Amino acid sequence: MKQNITCLLVTFLLLQNCKAQFLMDMIDTSTISGKEMLSISKKSDHLRFTGYIQPQFQVAATKGAKSFEGGDFAARVSNRFLLRRSRIRVDYIHFEKDNKPGVQFVFQFDANERSFTVRDVWGRIFENKYKLFSFTTGLFARPFGYEVNLSSADRESPERGRMSQILMKGERDLGAMASFEVRKENHPLKYLKIDVGIFNGQGITAPGEFDNVKDIIGRVALKPKKISKKITVSAGTSILYGGLENNTKYEYRTAKISGINRTVIDSTESNIGKVNPRRYYGIDAQVKFKNKIGFTEIRGEYIFGRQVGTTLSSETPNSLLTGKDGYYNRKFNGAYFYLVQNIFSLKHQLILKYDWYDPNTKITRNDIGAPSSNFTVADIKFSTIGLGYVWYINTGLKAVLYYAIPINEKTNLPGYTTDLKDNVFTSRLQFRF
Repeated sequence: MKQNITCLLVTFLLLQNCKAQFLMDMIDTSTISGKEMLSISKKSDHLRFTGYIQPQFQVAATKGAKSFEGGDFAARVSNRFLLRRSRIRVDYIHFEKDNKPGVQFVFQFDANERSFTVRDVWGRIFENKYKLFSFTTGLFARPFGYEVNLSSADRESPERGRMSQILMKGERDLGAMASFEVRKENHPLKYLKIDVGIFNGQGITAPGEFDNVKDIIGRVALKPKKISKKITVSAGTSILYGGLENNTKYEYRTAKISGINRTVIDSTESNIGKVNPRRYYGIDAQVKFKNKIGFTEIRGEYIFGRQVGTTLSSETPNSLLTGKDGYYNRKFNGAYFYLVQNIFSLKHQLILKYDWYDPNTKITRNDIGAPSSNFTVADIKFSTIGLGYVWYINTGLKAVLYYAIPINEKTNLPGYTTDLKDNVFTSRLQFRF
């Protein structure tokens, strides 16, 4: 009896080692999802619960400040406690009899004092003949860019940049995606990852799909690769090809009339049912240098293209427009840059971040608020400087101090003739299991 039990235990451990080796070969363990998959392989039931909470205290430069540092402040509020995120994630991986992965399932939700939100519900099917492909469907992060897919649990700055939040509000969408990612240790393309998916387009902020136009999103990435003993690089390029269908005959755009930039309206009946194109093109790169006390990391991403918004906002609308409302088509660009530097040891980091988002590249700041121009706050360019410090106290706890300094264009628009007093200081603790 004892011999039989011993044999079963040895067999069980060997199976776990095979599964763990598979995951080591296939995944990028520098990402949170990669680490979670690897951790699952070490558990007998392949089921894992993880989570984190981010309680924080914030102080704004003035009451009622408009902010991308966790949302706007209430009219009579300039300081607040906020449970920014409180998330639980469930991961499950099923292995076939030959120790090859069959399917993966993920469910994640966010519950805080404001709402209950489902963040991820998706399944993945693995192809095991060539160990190159997988297929994912459900509600999951759009495969566009680097910062959008960098987990808020791992990101050094409390929030993503203004551009990332506006273009990819909520980060996630409903759709399906095919992926190329090598799961063989010695394959010549093991550092290459390709994702191509089709999505509803409005993201999780919309109550549901409201037109027949879908977004096609693709990304080609070089996973982190050491080019020397001290330097690791990664990079990627992304594209989004989609649009929104007009529900009204009204359509807005920027045009130059008699040498002056203006907002013009097109009210042709044929505009009803017309597709207003959304086109995003992005490139990103990350370089990490090892030094005596830790690492120096530089990241950057640049995105440009055409965005569909409204006259008062450059965010993607999350419902059909009615009446005299119409889509506003603008050309945009934006970028962000991180400098992350360890000090004293690996437990301490300093952060310098700069980002900008220009929602309407066809105009200058002097056009906004000019007589008869009809430009609004949605056309104003914002830049943000961020200064921060991160202390990794232990594996389950980190502290973040961060000061965000948004800088808006000085325009002729009332309320935006000078720089707004909207700086925000954030003090955060993150508990993680």
